[in-house]
Amino acid sequence: MKNLLALILLILSTPLFAQEIPSKEIQIKTALLAAPEDQREGAKVYGYSSSGEFITLREGTNQIICIADEPGNSGFSVASYHVSAEPFMARGRELKKEGMGFQEIFDTREAEAKAGKLKLPDTGSLLNVMNAKLEDVNWTTGEVKNAYTRSVVYIPWATSESTGLPTGPAGPGLPWIMDPGTHRAHIMITPAKD
Repeated sequence: MKNLLALILLILSTPLFAQEIPSKEIQIKTALLAAPEDQREGAKVYGYSSSGEFITLREGTNQIICIADEPGNSGFSVASYHVSAEPFMARGRELKKEGMGFQEIFDTREAEAKAGKLKLPDTGSLLNVMNAKLEDVNWTTGEVKNAYTRSVVYIPWATSESTGLPTGPAGPGLPWIMDPGTHRAHIMITPAKD
């Protein structure tokens, strides 16, 4: 009975994160992997404190912002985006923190953008998202293997008719428009997986 109670207490006190929150240095190193190589040095980096709070890990000197992997996710995901997307991204994080789901966040930002209350990313600004399996990340060295990066180019309010882009992927690595006609319209470029 004592052993069972000890086991239950151990389980209840164990964090639910898939991995411990990495050091500031490892978070910065892995977050920068999503940024274009020639723009990593001056990029601002957001990540997580040891208690899981979303914080600035490093101030930046250029137009790129990176976000470290969020502890507790089932896979590894880091992102980089142009500074013009920060109001849009920050608003999404704020609404998520308030408990809103994807569609509520989408609808709220759409309404705010139409009302001129939310500044959208500059047309042509880039977002990269790098993904990998958790087991392909070395949390001690910050090395990531078997990762792939998909890219997004923001074109708010654009449509298939205004761009000539298809509304779905025509093949691996080929661009297409997602969320056409909305505040979140963007060109998707997803590489082929090996």
